[in-house]
Amino acid sequence: MTPSAVLFDADGVVQRPDRDWWSQLTSLVGSDGEAFVADLMAAEKPALIGKVDFRDALADVLRRWNSPASVEEALEPWSWFVAEPEVIALIQSLRSAGVGCHLATNQHAYRRAIMQDERGYGGWFDQTFYSCDVGLAKPDPAYFRAILGSLELPASSVLFIDDNVDNVAGAASVGLRAEVYDLSSGVPALVELLRRHDLPGVL
Repeated sequence: MTPSAVLFDADGVVQRPDRDWWSQLTSLVGSDGEAFVADLMAAEKPALIGKVDFRDALADVLRRWNSPASVEEALEPWSWFVAEPEVIALIQSLRSAGVGCHLATNQHAYRRAIMQDERGYGGWFDQTFYSCDVGLAKPDPAYFRAILGSLELPASSVLFIDDNVDNVAGAASVGLRAEVYDLSSGVPALVELLRRHDLPGVL
């Protein structure tokens, strides 16, 4: 059976970094930048499900590490991404052929605002499921169940594409067709993946 809808992850599938965010973040402290970034990523997790404001969490980390950086300076790398035009065009082709295309991504409210409000991601998809809005995050199976409830579709009719193996496993655990794809492998690899599922509108 051909899927009636496709869920696309954002980072690593639809969009990619356009600057060296890692080096920028590690430069915000005098030493042990790797541990500092790990601390940032841990502090980000509650914000991904809307439990805390990421700015507040970031400010706490900067204080703990005695970083001279401002919150705004530390936030900046979260805006360093660009959508891949060929992937967006492919999504529009699928939609034109009658396939529902939806964004399924773990993001906190700060980054959601950039994607949805500033850069117009909402216009590229039929529906967008940001984890901070859903209140759940991948790879939690409940995140996928919430999406299925919103779409009112059986899991077997939905294809999920993500670059993270754990997220793909979480989707598969509730019955979605789930595939690993990384933008670094090239757009032709995504085209081939979609063809394997007999999706219309794929040139």
